[in-house]
Amino acid sequence: MRGSRSSADVERKLLAILRIVAASEEPIGARAIATALKADGIELSERTVRYHLRLMDERGLTKNLGEPGRVITDRGREEIENAGVSDKLGFVISKIDSLAYRSDFDMDTKKGRIILNISYLPEARFAESLDVMRDVFRAGYCMSELVIAKRAGEYIGDVAVPEGMVGLGTVCTVTVNSVLLKRGIPVESKYAGLLEIYRDKPLRFTHLVAYAGTTVDPTEMFITGHMTSVKDASLVGRGRILASFREVPAAANGDLQEVLDQYKRNGLGGILAVGKPSQPLLEVPVARDRLGLAIVAGLTPVAALAEAGISVQNKAMSALVEFSDLLPIYDL
Repeated sequence: MRGSRSSADVERKLLAILRIVAASEEPIGARAIATALKADGIELSERTVRYHLRLMDERGLTKNLGEPGRVITDRGREEIENAGVSDKLGFVISKIDSLAYRSDFDMDTKKGRIILNISYLPEARFAESLDVMRDVFRAGYCMSELVIAKRAGEYIGDVAVPEGMVGLGTVCTVTVNSVLLKRGIPVESKYAGLLEIYRDKPLRFTHLVAYAGTTVDPTEMFITGHMTSVKDASLVGRGRILASFREVPAAANGDLQEVLDQYKRNGLGGILAVGKPSQPLLEVPVARDRLGLAIVAGLTPVAALAEAGISVQNKAMSALVEFSDLLPIYDL
């Protein structure tokens, strides 16, 4: 019995290390892995990480390139995909909490790192993609009109842009969590979903996926499932956009309004609706003594590209970038 628990614990640690190796665009060493694990709340020494890496080399999950470090193999990627549901559940919500804590954006100074989603757009269709997305940005269905764009071989944060692509970084919804957290307002990320827009106003959520109960990012799932009509919402005022649902303590209502006002003055947005204490918001129930927040999902403008038949690869919640590096999408 003890051996079983020990074996399961080792497998969880191996999986955590494997995910970090998979997320790195370059070979990564034990020291960098140990640092990344610590940021995710896993305390392993550099020596212990090396031990686990040797085990993964033997199983063909990673490849040792010597001094540069390890890279993941095809078999390693399969291992991540086939990991048990119990190991995947909660991964999305834990990533949200980790990024919200790690972001150091300061609204008073407008300095620090902000959380971005990264989308890879075909370079040959980049100009066309911008035309499609600008309508969505103008309609306000975005977290911010500030973005970052990089060409192949360049980096957004520590993520490299592949050949033939342009990387577009858009402000992530988790930025709201970070801003509220730093002002002492606890926030709980409850759901991602599809929000029906009618006459340019949010009407109701039609689909919801609980962050705590999913093994994949829900917004990416809605995009690949072609379940949005963002273009229609932007141009004719009726359609379905990507949105998320948060809850905060009702007692924080006064402070919340002050923070959100400053948030908007900093060129950030995406707040669709703020509920009343203990009352449903957009047909979503809210816990007692709490109030709901409906927020545009950061990948909403990109969903319009999928609707237009433009192939896009998305990496939600994937980079921390200096706020000063962003510029209005209309300047691209």
